Amino acid sequence: MAFSLPDLPYAHDALAAKGMSRETLEYHHDLHHKAYVDNGNKLIAGTEWEGKSLEDIITGTYQAGAVAQNGIFNNISQLWNHNRFWEWMTPAASSMPGALESALVDSFGSVQKFRDDFAAAGAAQFGSGWCWLVKDADGALRVTRTENGVNPLCFGQTALLGLDVWEHSYYIDFRNKRPAYITNFLDNLVNWEAVAAGL
Repeated sequence: MAFSLPDLPYAHDALAAKGMSRETLEYHHDLHHKAYVDNGNKLIAGTEWEGKSLEDIITGTYQAGAVAQNGIFNNISQLWNHNRFWEWMTPAASSMPGALESALVDSFGSVQKFRDDFAAAGAAQFGSGWCWLVKDADGALRVTRTENGVNPLCFGQTALLGLDVWEHSYYIDFRNKRPAYITNFLDNLVNWEAVAAGL
């Protein structure tokens, strides 16, 4: 069964007052995300990966240490990343649940240190990629960054929060100011309840 483009969990203009415009969502979701769906479906058709889950395809096609991943991995991984990305944001007010706050303090020393580390990881990612809050197999939380479409599944980690730092995710609203985009994401857009649900 072919993969499909999921609907946004909110209207295209729902995040505009919080710094992510309708135009960004129309380009990012309706064009970029859709392209990963369409290209991924074409590439897996007739292969051993047809009918497999996104997760199985990602872990099965990931080439550790490869600068340029294969086409199936690139598109399917980005499809998975974006499916989650929209769910990690909300137009509603969102406060951090106590369990998540405690976990962040346990792993980073403070919520502010997590925020600083996350922002630094996103700003330091050279070129296209993602920054992540992940849970390791031992339950500890860490901030990581990955190139292109690589995600925590490749390393046996659970993704609790991910931020797309490809230019198409922020250039319309923030031009070349990636750090401002990251700060706005943490201050205004994160659905902290969704993040806590991954603990």
